[in-house]
Amino acid sequence: MTTSVQSHENLPYPVLVADIGGTNARFGILTDAHAELKEFQTAKTADYAGLEEAAEAMVLSRTATTPRSAVLAVAGPISGDEVPLTNCHWVIRPHALMQALQLDEVVLVNDFEAQSLALPSLRDDDLELIGDVEMASTGTKVVVGPGTGLGAAGMIHTGALWVPVPGEGGHIDLGPVTEDEFALWPHFEKEHGRISAEALLCGRGLVRLYKGVASWRNRPVTFDGPSEITSAALAGSDETAKESLDIFCRLLGRVAGNLAIAFMATGGVYLAGGISKKIAGFLAESDFRAAFIAKAPHEELMNTMATAVITHEKPALLGLAAFARTPQLFGVDLNGRRWHNGE
Repeated sequence: MTTSVQSHENLPYPVLVADIGGTNARFGILTDAHAELKEFQTAKTADYAGLEEAAEAMVLSRTATTPRSAVLAVAGPISGDEVPLTNCHWVIRPHALMQALQLDEVVLVNDFEAQSLALPSLRDDDLELIGDVEMASTGTKVVVGPGTGLGAAGMIHTGALWVPVPGEGGHIDLGPVTEDEFALWPHFEKEHGRISAEALLCGRGLVRLYKGVASWRNRPVTFDGPSEITSAALAGSDETAKESLDIFCRLLGRVAGNLAIAFMATGGVYLAGGISKKIAGFLAESDFRAAFIAKAPHEELMNTMATAVITHEKPALLGLAAFARTPQLFGVDLNGRRWHNGE
């Protein structure tokens, strides 16, 4: 059973933190509030039956430190005592996890909620700006990340408190706006009967986008994977790949702008995930920023909002560690998301 305590109640140290996505699980241990986060090797989720096995192999077998609690970021909605991941076969069962790892407490947060928890801690050298507007230290912030899926979250700044707003923003609808997009859209294979933002703005989405462009332009399909398409586009060696990545960046800018204007993100919009980092230079030269700003009649407002790629290697772990150190700085509602052993 879960408790109804709020985020200001401290977790017992040492704290195991983990960022569990569709493809990778990243781990760290925080021994106390003043310690540096000790990081461990990343696990491939496909290589393990579940979190317990991965944590044992990647963390517990490699350190003498025994965690007493865990704060886990999971890629999927959190409801009840069984939490399936959206793009992974793992199911997180907090009671079983506490028993297997001998933990006193477990806290679950959304994966992009963890990303948002990191935003106030990011320094200039953790970011690569897109455009010439500097990031503000205050104001509501938004994080968007194309990876295995498309994640999004907000971080509202109210007084001295940062309040993360998790969600499944990657599943909003995405439709054509420009003339070339209206010609292209009929060539996309639908997902669940529609085209969502995630259907085009993630790894498999880039493949769908590339195949759609190839069909539209009546060109052969040369590549099967997102890394091949991205590499060819960055090298300028394949016309279809480059055009696909151009459109990918434009659509990502549009979605980021939609979230920014919905949240009134005067604190800036941050792009997370491996894809964003890999194409950061391409993004800066693309139509991303123009599409982000194109929210008539509010272009002037949008142009005041900064956009940047997060270049920090493990921002979600940074966010989880920040929360574990000083939970009183974050307005995280843990109703239904914090479990105590024996309850």
